[in-house]
Amino acid sequence: MNLSLQTNKDDLNDLISQLKIGFIGAGNMAYGIAQGIITSGKVSPTNMIVSAPSMNNLPRFQERGVSITQSNEEVVQKSSVVFLAVKPHLIPKVLNEISHGVTQQHIIVSMAAGVTIATLEDLLPAETHVIRIMPNLPCVLMEGALILTSGSCAGEKEETLLKNLLSPCGLVEAGPEHWIDAHTGLSGSGVAFVYVFAEALAEGAVKMGMPSVLAQRIAAQTILGAGLLLRDTGKLPAQLKAEVCTPGGTTIHGLHELEKGGIRAAVMGAVEAATERARELGKK
Repeated sequence: MNLSLQTNKDDLNDLISQLKIGFIGAGNMAYGIAQGIITSGKVSPTNMIVSAPSMNNLPRFQERGVSITQSNEEVVQKSSVVFLAVKPHLIPKVLNEISHGVTQQHIIVSMAAGVTIATLEDLLPAETHVIRIMPNLPCVLMEGALILTSGSCAGEKEETLLKNLLSPCGLVEAGPEHWIDAHTGLSGSGVAFVYVFAEALAEGAVKMGMPSVLAQRIAAQTILGAGLLLRDTGKLPAQLKAEVCTPGGTTIHGLHELEKGGIRAAVMGAVEAATERARELGKK
């Protein structure tokens, strides 16, 4: 893959449209990223292939026009960008299986939590272009948050290519590798933390007499609206919170109860615990 001539946006889009994209692993993250790329029109599904050891998750890819296989080696043979979308403990096995087919023309993109760039590069041929990313579940709706970091042989051109390829999936940011584990705790696991909060919001309304189904819908819309305001206004959470609070009003009384329950410490502790677990997975 020659990126040397790609000096403007049109050239970059042309290059991306010609890419051959492969996924090893057919779980929700692989599907979310594939769906974002396909929906955006950046790459035709006929230029994509996905593998998995069983047929359980493959039909949904096939329905989108993506080729399917149970051979990881076939994915490497037919792809220029290969996403590793398997569990962290399977990475050594998969890389041992495919490494002989990996060339300097490939970009290998790992989504495995905790598995470091150094580990990936040790298991792949010398000078392989390796990029590590961490997506989250909302990628399936093209509203995800992704962090990426490049290996020693992946330069600015490969990073720019991947950022543009993944941009339909949501917010894409690049940074140092130690951000990846923190992002896992913040956004990867953080999605589940938000669901717990949504569940609690709805249950509070049910306790006060609202029907459960309606309470869940309103809780979801409340979180969605609050998130959009936070993202699109550029204001800090504290600023937006202050705009909702009135002296002696309902919100400040509710916030007092949250503070008594230790919500800040609990949430910070949850992010910390998830981050540390991601680091442990990498060491294993």
